[in-house]
Amino acid sequence: MRKRIGDLVMTTMLLAQDFPPMGGGIARMHSELARRFPRGELIVSTPADPDAPEADGPLDAVIDRLPISARRTKSLPGLLLWARRAASLARQHRIRYVHCGNIKPAGYPARWVFERCRVPYGIYFHGGDLLSEQHKIRQSAFKRRTARVIFGGAAVLMANSAWTRDLALTVLGELGLDGQGQRLRVVHLGTDPDRFRPGVETAALRERAEIPNGARRWLVTVARIEDYKGFDTVIQALPAIVAQQPDVGYVIAGRGPDRSRLEKLSHKLGVSDRVRFVGAIPDRDLPALYNVGSVYVGASRRGGQIDVEGFGISLVEASACGLPVVASASGGIPDAVREGETGFLVPAEDPAALANTVCRVLADRELAAKLGRNGRRAVETYFNWDRVVRDLRAIESEVVG
Repeated sequence: MRKRIGDLVMTTMLLAQDFPPMGGGIARMHSELARRFPRGELIVSTPADPDAPEADGPLDAVIDRLPISARRTKSLPGLLLWARRAASLARQHRIRYVHCGNIKPAGYPARWVFERCRVPYGIYFHGGDLLSEQHKIRQSAFKRRTARVIFGGAAVLMANSAWTRDLALTVLGELGLDGQGQRLRVVHLGTDPDRFRPGVETAALRERAEIPNGARRWLVTVARIEDYKGFDTVIQALPAIVAQQPDVGYVIAGRGPDRSRLEKLSHKLGVSDRVRFVGAIPDRDLPALYNVGSVYVGASRRGGQIDVEGFGISLVEASACGLPVVASASGGIPDAVREGETGFLVPAEDPAALANTVCRVLADRELAAKLGRNGRRAVETYFNWDRVVRDLRAIESEVVG
């Protein structure tokens, strides 16, 4: 039976612009918080979505859907509606802490609740959101003032990696909040080791995604197909990889605007028969997709003004499935891949270094197996959502105490 909002007294409120059925790593993180917080402690305030009932049903948290879409929460009327609704929920349920899932727009209702209900709030930084704010505050005095109010009012600031933390310190300095660094905490993300594990059956996925089941070994990347994700670096490395390991192909799982360019590049380099674009894979099939692979490759780089890999959930999902990981030392990726233990880091945009490292792993089965075992152990002991929730609840207790 669907939980009614008046049935429980919550203590924590999550303001989430990104929430399932919306896709992406931020939405996934928020859904895991809603799934793993103790029953009755968390209420989630999030925009409406036509498919919300199916997404909300299995969650232990109470999900309070706004009567407006995510697009409208970025408008002034939408922000006022969200802010007033959040304050009403805070009073009704005697909320003691607000977790702000991103800077904006969720930061506005978080600050509103603080001003009117004196409920402290914390903001979680993902990387790209901070780069976006940094760009805005350098261009607009108004954006600078609003960012200063939102950042300065937070009781605690959390980052998904050391890289994101260091960027946050820079942004705080630019806002004139230099002394606020002591409020920063690093809370690495995780995955679900019960879902993402070795030995998942792959036959059905192979058939649906048209991935040949034969002697070929596959490199795998799961990401939206955008320039900064570095798919082109992997494709550029493929000829050198194939020269040493002739049975290798590359599976790209995702959708995005850069696909056409990558298809042309693979044809130009003569590896189009080895590159499989399988489209967006449903979450339920991701464990099987990772199990198709022999090596997971994450070649993201800094791109444009705001594109960066702040952490990389797919990297720890691959580790959970026992895959060795080869990734670029860019953004927050070094926090997700333990160098020489769960995988190897290479310079971003360096196809030769990537090819050499991938070949090293493919050529040494004992090394690959060791990296996979270590990755699995790292997820079981640290990179998992239960630990993330424990860390966030400990921070909340520290704030309200």
